Amino acid sequence: MSTTLTFISNQIIIYVATPLFIAGVIGGLLNTLVFLSLRTFRQSSCAFYLTIMSIFDVCSLFLGLFSRITLAFLNSDGTQTLFYCKCRPYFSQISVGISLVCLCLATMDQYFATCSRVHWQQWCNIKLAHRLVIVVIIFWLLHGIPNVVFYNHVVSSATNTVTCINTNYIFLQYRTFVIFLVLIGYLPTMIAGLFGWMAYQNVQQLARRAVPLVRRELDKQLTVMVLVQVVVNIITLLPYPTANAIATNPNLTNNPLVVAKVQLALTVLVILAHVTYAVSIE
Repeated sequence: MSTTLTFISNQIIIYVATPLFIAGVIGGLLNTLVFLSLRTFRQSSCAFYLTIMSIFDVCSLFLGLFSRITLAFLNSDGTQTLFYCKCRPYFSQISVGISLVCLCLATMDQYFATCSRVHWQQWCNIKLAHRLVIVVIIFWLLHGIPNVVFYNHVVSSATNTVTCINTNYIFLQYRTFVIFLVLIGYLPTMIAGLFGWMAYQNVQQLARRAVPLVRRELDKQLTVMVLVQVVVNIITLLPYPTANAIATNPNLTNNPLVVAKVQLALTVLVILAHVTYAVSIE
């Protein structure tokens, strides 16, 4: 039975994850091209955040989904090499973290941009956006260092095969319950949802203000973009870290059949989570 579940898991990756990966990479590159090619977007701080988000979304697809696809097709995800074993979780965490923070910044930017108070609108400028993104990137680069330290090769005594796993129990708990569940799970989704909703409320009132038509339409377009992304995040992103935290229960790892079922569920949910990085926001 466990062999059958593993086979089903591989088939899901081959026939669902592969087209999702291809569509996501193409969509992310097109998003980046649109944001960089149009002058209106190049001058917008919100569009700048969305551009950076699109770039790191593509990185997340390569580091998260592509490795699972190669494992299903070639029975190898590249982690047999110690360098990639350490670098994959490091850069994967960085890409996801930066992408989600940029979404939060984009929703906050749109809230301030559509706010009736002029001094709050001053927070929306491209220079500040550049500085904030640099700070965010530096934070995640430093925050991810334990991945390089604690991910190592371990030889299984039963199968004599080499696997790449987290060898530090404390960091495993921190990664599961703090990073996955909070930092790249519920916290950014709640922040983006809150500011996205408030920005939407502001946009509904723009018609009553003396706002230039071009500016009004741009704000509406950008607000819709970030709101769509927030809704997608809520639906697709949150189930995986929740299930991953539940799967750490030691009572679930005693039965091989239960382990196979959990792995199948996690495979489905991790593919669903990558819809967040594959969805087009144009």
